[in-house]
Amino acid sequence: MIMAKLGSSSHAILAIFLVGLLGMEAAVLMVSSTCDYGIALDKTLQFFEAQRSGKLPPNRRVNWRFDSGLKDGFLQGVNLVGGYYDAGDHVKFGLPMAFAVTMMSWGAIEFRTQITNLNEMGNTLAAIKWGTDYFMKAHTQPNVLWGQVGDGVSDHYCWERAEDMTTPRTGYRLDSEHPGSDLAAETAAALAAASLAFKPYNSSYSNLLLIHAKQLFTFADSFRGIYHDSIPCAKQFYTSSGYFDELLWAAAWLYRATDNEYYLKYVVNNAVSMGGTGWAVKEFSWDNKYAGVQILLSKVLFEGRGGAYTATLKQYQAKADFFACANIQKNDGYNVQLTPGGLIYVREWNNLQYAASASFLLAVYSDYLSAAHLQLHCPEAQVQPQALLDFAKSQADYILGKNPRSLSYVVGFGQNYPTHIHHRGASIAPVSVLKAAVGCVEGFETWYRNARGNPNIIHGALVGGPNVYDGFNDDRSNYEQTEPTISGTAPLVGLFARLQSFCGNGNLGRSLPPRTISPNNNTRGLAHLPARPNFSNKTPDVPVSFLHLVTSSWTSGGKTFFRHKVVIKNVSPKPITDLKLRVDGLTGPIWGLGLTEQQNTYQLPPWLKVLKPGGDFTCVYVQGGVQAKITVLSYQ
Repeated sequence: MIMAKLGSSSHAILAIFLVGLLGMEAAVLMVSSTCDYGIALDKTLQFFEAQRSGKLPPNRRVNWRFDSGLKDGFLQGVNLVGGYYDAGDHVKFGLPMAFAVTMMSWGAIEFRTQITNLNEMGNTLAAIKWGTDYFMKAHTQPNVLWGQVGDGVSDHYCWERAEDMTTPRTGYRLDSEHPGSDLAAETAAALAAASLAFKPYNSSYSNLLLIHAKQLFTFADSFRGIYHDSIPCAKQFYTSSGYFDELLWAAAWLYRATDNEYYLKYVVNNAVSMGGTGWAVKEFSWDNKYAGVQILLSKVLFEGRGGAYTATLKQYQAKADFFACANIQKNDGYNVQLTPGGLIYVREWNNLQYAASASFLLAVYSDYLSAAHLQLHCPEAQVQPQALLDFAKSQADYILGKNPRSLSYVVGFGQNYPTHIHHRGASIAPVSVLKAAVGCVEGFETWYRNARGNPNIIHGALVGGPNVYDGFNDDRSNYEQTEPTISGTAPLVGLFARLQSFCGNGNLGRSLPPRTISPNNNTRGLAHLPARPNFSNKTPDVPVSFLHLVTSSWTSGGKTFFRHKVVIKNVSPKPITDLKLRVDGLTGPIWGLGLTEQQNTYQLPPWLKVLKPGGDFTCVYVQGGVQAKITVLSYQ
């Protein structure tokens, strides 16, 4: 219920009861997040173009980026030009870069038809090749891999464009005396997966990738060690929890790429000692590959190719089921945590990377189960494969704007997305505009601390994302939430391509025209809401009108939550200032209003000093049960 008490002595009450979906706002919200996956895919691939290091091609689409890092490795006598900058900085960290290439390659393999239909295969393979060309340069000898360029500590002392870098570009290598099994094995996995992605288009390049992949796997397995012990400056930024998962991961990819039983035997013989059948995990990331291994090997089992290894492969599949069931909340309490808005929550720093990676895996596993005509066996239910894909879609839709803030966390997608991205290149005007270099300190003083939004839109960047309560602060200094990474964004390539099938064959990423969603549409997750009642949106003697919409609902931990949107509009001929609202019965987070010193009392946001005639503003809150009661205490 929303009640308005106007003036200091008069009382005018407007009671609005609404728990249905209203009008075009809800329709546009759902359609835009459902049928623009092709557009989101294209923007995601543009992000990888923005992260390129080295000599850029003339047909680049990111016009604010230019050549950089052209002397990488030269001091060490090796050509390390190319590859990808990791995030908002300019270090080329090998472990997350290799994972990003593996994930893009896996998307190109599994969803080749969808990516081709979206006319994005050329861009996808180009993104993969920018990484694999670099990896082959870095693999200068069978037992040598250059694993990093740049140092995170010195790099973070400066805020400057990649084109203006003044920080050291030291290269760091792995070899037999300085091993790094996790990094070498992940690079082997990336090259093996990429060989499959390129096989239908360039067989000679595919074969070359496979040669390097095999050598790197042998190096990783023969000379064991954690990579950050050999490259200590990486530990502060990408600490590895171990290398057993990467060895199994690389072997699984090499088996898929070669069909050589040696690699299948490797994952079976080491299933227990390396934790492949022992670790039941709820996370898939650049550091933890167990769920990926388990799902890859489940495919071998489903296709009836297990042979003498079937019993062990079934143990791998049981752990794959654990991961899937935990994500869809069917794992007898041992589930992945969800925010009130329904987002996977793993940890505070850059949480969206975990939601993106898990969603990709679930989409892949859904297809594997469907192809084998199998169900998912969870402790709480027998689940159809479609449920996994539906959950993956819910995560993608959250990322693209169907969330409590109606904010797209993919930069440049939709009309409302973060603008203060923690990214050096995006936050500084390009060389073509300034016509001069930006120095280390100048970058901090002039650009990093600039309150305005970034001058360059880094399209397709997946930012770190909201906290456990769906809260998000669009601030350049808030790197936990506003910094994008290549390892976090890469899974979206395959995920967005797969979800385009929800739009039918004719959309191919273009927006559908808005349509009104009625209560009888049986929209998933919203069908139980009652019909829209008749009411007047304007009441005599009241200078504001209220429109209350319930735009989404979901279930988490056995409790149903609702996303409430309240539009408050000035319907009088005079401007309104100093509007004070009291909110009672609020049990969840609220956005769009400024909190005052008085308990439960809110005011217009700081940027909105005056509510002009005909003007409106929106607040959003999330909670279970009945809606909150909002009372207008006073106004001028």
